[in-house]
Amino acid sequence: MANLATGSFTTADHLRTALDGPWAQVRETARKQLTGNQFIGDPYLDYKAARARVLDQMRAVAELGYPGLGFRPEHGGLGEPGAAVVSLEMLAYCDLSLWVKSGVQWGLFGGAVENLGTERHADQVRRLIPLDLLGCFAMTESGHGSDVANLETTATYDPATEEFVIHTPTPSARKDYIGGAAEHARVAAVFAQLITQDENRGVHCLLVPIRDADGADLPGVTTYDDGLKGGLLGVDNGRIVFDQVRVPRENLLNRYADVAPNGAYTSTIDNPSRRFFTTLGTLVRGRISVGGAAAAGTRVALSIAIRYALLRRQFLDQDTGSETVLLDYRNHQRRLLPLLAKSYAYAFAQNDLVRRMELVQTGRDTAPGAQRALEKRAAGLKVAQTRHATRAIQECREACGGAGYLTENRLVTLKADTDVFTTFEGDNVVLTQLVAKELLTAYADEVRDLDALGWVRFAATMAGDVVRKRSGVAN
Repeated sequence: MANLATGSFTTADHLRTALDGPWAQVRETARKQLTGNQFIGDPYLDYKAARARVLDQMRAVAELGYPGLGFRPEHGGLGEPGAAVVSLEMLAYCDLSLWVKSGVQWGLFGGAVENLGTERHADQVRRLIPLDLLGCFAMTESGHGSDVANLETTATYDPATEEFVIHTPTPSARKDYIGGAAEHARVAAVFAQLITQDENRGVHCLLVPIRDADGADLPGVTTYDDGLKGGLLGVDNGRIVFDQVRVPRENLLNRYADVAPNGAYTSTIDNPSRRFFTTLGTLVRGRISVGGAAAAGTRVALSIAIRYALLRRQFLDQDTGSETVLLDYRNHQRRLLPLLAKSYAYAFAQNDLVRRMELVQTGRDTAPGAQRALEKRAAGLKVAQTRHATRAIQECREACGGAGYLTENRLVTLKADTDVFTTFEGDNVVLTQLVAKELLTAYADEVRDLDALGWVRFAATMAGDVVRKRSGVAN
C-alpha cells in the first residue's frame, strides 16, 4: 500500500497503475462503488430469482452512470467508448451474469441501435440507457451462428402499408440463445434478409417489438425459454419465432442503407459485401468486451488460488518443524505463476486494444485499414483470452483441492460462467481462421509487387530464418 505520510509507493501500487492503464480512474471508482454484496451473484438462488436479481442490479448500475459513458452526447452519453468498456468490465469481477446482461442491453442492443441507426432512432437510444427500454440482440439462429450472411429470417417490405414483414420461414431460422429473449426484453434488434421490390438486399437490422408492457408476447411473436445452461444463471437466454410480424418502415436501422416509401433501396455503400462487413464492424466493441471479461474472470480465479496457496499448509518441513505453505512448492509455483504472468500480458494487450478502439470509434484514427486492423486484433485477442480463461480457471480449481470445488469459493462458478465465452461473439475456431486469412492476405499483398532484387532479399531472409530456427538460435 502507499505510505501517505511519506508519499512513497510500493511495487504493488506501481503494478496496479500499470495494469489499470489509461482508464485507471474509471477502475478505481468502480472498485469503490461495487464493494459489498449488492453486485455479487448468489449461487443459491434458482434461475428465476437470479434473473430478477440481475435485472435489479442493472438498474443500480444504470444509476451509477456506467452505461452512459459509451453513448454519444446527443443521446445523453459522454462519448467515451473506452471508459464504457472498462467500466462494464469491472462488473465481471462481481458477477458474470450481470456483465453479460449489461453487455447485451448497452453493448449489443444499444450499440446496434446507436451505431446502425440514425437520428430517427435517437429516442430509443435515450430510453435504453436508463433501462426504460429493455432490448435484446437477435442475430444468431438455430441453424446459423457464425454464418451471419446466410441468416434465414426475412424482412420483406410492403409498399402498400409502408411496413416490413418479419418472418421465420423455417425451424432453423428461429432466433436462438438470445440473451433477454426468454423474459425481460421488450424489443429485439433483429438481423434479417431485407427483401424489397422482389430483390434480396442481404442482412440488415430492424427494431421489432416482441412483448407488451406486461411481458406478454405480441401478436405474431412466440418466445421460448432456452432453459437451464451450464452457467450464467442470471441470463434469460431464449428463442424467438416471428409469424408475419409487421413493423413500420422507420424501424429499419438505416445508417448504411434505407428503403423509400415506394420500396426503392438505396445505400451509401454500393458493394454488398463491403456493406455487410461494415455493418458487422460497427459491433466490434462486443467482441473486445468478451475478451476483457474473460480475462477479468481469470484474474479473480488466480487471485483466489494464489491467496489460498499462501495460507494452506501441507507436509512437514524437517528443517523448520512446521508444515510448508503450498506456494513454497516449486510445482505449485509452476502451476500458477506462468498463468499469472500471462494474465498480466493479456491485461496490457487488452488496454492497448481498447485504446485503439476508442481512437477508431471517436474518429481520431482515420488511417486506411484502421477499422480492419482493429477487427483482426479484437478477434485474435478474444480467442487468446477466452482460451486462457478456460485453462487457467480449471488449474486454479485443481490447485485449491476440495476447497476449490465449493461453490462459495467462486471457482466452479467462474469456470461454468466463462465456458461459453469461447463460443459467443464468434466461435474461437472460426475467429482463428479469420485472423489467419487476414495475415495471409497481408502477406500476399506484401510480396506480390516485389521486383527481382526484392525476391532475392526475400528468399535470403526466409533462408536465414529457417537456419536460425533449426539451429536453435531463434529460441
